[in-house]
Amino acid sequence: MKKLNFLLVIALLGVVGCSKKDETKTEEKVVVKVDANTQASEYTKDREYTEESLSYRNKALSSEDGVRETIPDVDYNKEYAGSSKKIERAYDNAPPMIPHDTEGMLPIQKGNNQCLGCHMPEVASSMGATPLPQTHFTNFRPTTIYKDGELIKEGKTVSSDGDIGNTGDIVIAKAKKLDGLYQGRFNCSQCHAPQVTGKLLVENTFQGGFRDEAGKSGSNLLDNINEGVDAY
Repeated sequence: MKKLNFLLVIALLGVVGCSKKDETKTEEKVVVKVDANTQASEYTKDREYTEESLSYRNKALSSEDGVRETIPDVDYNKEYAGSSKKIERAYDNAPPMIPHDTEGMLPIQKGNNQCLGCHMPEVASSMGATPLPQTHFTNFRPTTIYKDGELIKEGKTVSSDGDIGNTGDIVIAKAKKLDGLYQGRFNCSQCHAPQVTGKLLVENTFQGGFRDEAGKSGSNLLDNINEGVDAY
């Protein structure tokens, strides 16, 4: 009987040993070094990012030596305004990307905004451009004044620590329709940017949602804002 028990213990130890060995095998993985020259299609689940792979600079983040020489050339779309094809929006009401050449248009400066020459609603159709939506002619910021030593936001006094009390009955921002372009939207390149034509450093698999097909190339943000939010 003792001999039988001893053999059972040996057998169990062997099973445990094999299990541990198998577990070790499953933990082994092939690590792929990823650098800026790696094609997006080559990325695998098990990969190790290097400092050189995190940006276009192709240089370790801990060093600034020769960084300018390592940044690869970037090409932008050279189609002139009015002839380019719209870029599908990334998600519903996402700021559209600039599909045409912006040479000489950027940076936008006070008194020099060439975007308005084509994208103002009254001329956009004739220029083959996307018209500025109504949100760009609306001020959504709360009315804020300083009076008698107090900061008043939408009629409510703001305390020194920034507290405005119960916000349940406060309209944070009353939409104020303007006759002209709201100056908070004047600098177009704060939200809109031209696109490079080179390869992706990292594959982008994001897929945005749209309420309808029209949202892929147009804006209905003001309608959505006017819908309001149902509170439960």
